[in-house]
Amino acid sequence: MVGWDGPEDPLNPANATVRRKLFMTFLVSLIAISVTAASAIDACGVLQYSEDFGVTDVVGSLATGLFLVGFGAGSLLSGPFSETFGRNAVYLITMLLFLIFIMASALAPNLHSHLIFRFFAGFFGSTPLSCAGGTVADLWDPAQKAYAFPAYAIPAFSGPMIGQIIGSYIPQTLGWRWLEWIMLIMGGVILIIVLLLQPETYGSLLLHWKAKILRKETGDKRYRAPIEMKRESLGRRLLTSVYRPFILFYSELILILMSLYLTVVYIVLFTFLEGYTFIFADTYGVSQGITNVAWAGMLCGILLVTCIVPLVYSWTAKEYRKTSTIVPETRLWYAMLGGAPAVPISLFWMGWTSNSSISIWSPLIASALFGYGITTIFIVAYMYVIDSYGVYSASALGFLVFTRYVVAGGMTVAGVPIYRSIGVQYTLTILGSISGLMAFIPYLLFIYGPKIRKYSKYAVNTDKQ
Repeated sequence: MVGWDGPEDPLNPANATVRRKLFMTFLVSLIAISVTAASAIDACGVLQYSEDFGVTDVVGSLATGLFLVGFGAGSLLSGPFSETFGRNAVYLITMLLFLIFIMASALAPNLHSHLIFRFFAGFFGSTPLSCAGGTVADLWDPAQKAYAFPAYAIPAFSGPMIGQIIGSYIPQTLGWRWLEWIMLIMGGVILIIVLLLQPETYGSLLLHWKAKILRKETGDKRYRAPIEMKRESLGRRLLTSVYRPFILFYSELILILMSLYLTVVYIVLFTFLEGYTFIFADTYGVSQGITNVAWAGMLCGILLVTCIVPLVYSWTAKEYRKTSTIVPETRLWYAMLGGAPAVPISLFWMGWTSNSSISIWSPLIASALFGYGITTIFIVAYMYVIDSYGVYSASALGFLVFTRYVVAGGMTVAGVPIYRSIGVQYTLTILGSISGLMAFIPYLLFIYGPKIRKYSKYAVNTDKQ
């Protein structure tokens, strides 16, 4: 059986320097920025291509909604492929297919083909969101993940805001099709960078390559890597990856709560794609371009999360040195340090100060607080689920991605009628009230999480003490 040559084996990606591991993590986050920016950028041109295709803005918003539904569907399949062919093969092939469908979206002769191509672009673009957790796990020990996962998540979560800012003036100046062309250029550059600079990080595949070399050099066919001893076929693992997430959902309270929490957050985030027109353009009379630039406020809030990373890491590292393990509840600190309450506070603030008699800076600052809150929730949901479910975490994360994107895709289409019928104040009050109830989840899991995991069939059971 072929394994690592001791704990310091340079072939093991986990033994790379911190600087190099951060670089590899950042390359994966670049892919995520590319695909998540593409998910939101079409919202910048809803007015223009709805007019071009002769449809209402509600129908036009399907371009974003179907992209998100594609995200959700594709997320269920990427895990088994990355565990068979390695992370890089899946990143590069699916990224190439994503770019092909983005190009097709730019060339689409009618709305039907545009929507179909956007769906498939989302389907193949979902890979980084599903496989990135695996790359982080390949590289970092449990304590280091306290800063390594935010190093991936903060840039990756900025994607929708970056897409909106990039697309601010493109539809009015170059035409809506250039929204897709810009994403194609951006994605192509990132694909080339990853192709040239990102090494394979999946340890099982690296050992497989090592075993093949040993068989060739020695002529001894008995050398085998652990991955070669698996009897389960790729088809069987793909089937498992599709149905196991739903089996977990029926029985796992932790997964139900985290899935519900992230879904609510994404509903708010992606209804803002259309809602910002009502919040900023209609209320303050600013242009379409300035309305899209207003997403910079949320982007600033996302970047603020970096301020608490050193504090959470110091607590996590202290626990790891003391006990040589990290209990999943430690991962909840990001949301508990103000992140969870920040979301409902920001929504009430934004909803009830979006008034022409009040400075535009008020809802902008509220959007920064919202960006801070949703990023901490995203980080907590992923890290807590990964640590809670161990070998089943891929299936658990698959369900998290699937539910939030499919529901958010549907709500993106419903956003315009809701804002139009009941107004900004009441829309954000309702969303803020729901978010307020969800804000208790991290605190409840911190207290009751160990007991819930103790009675779970799939969760890792550890005592909190």
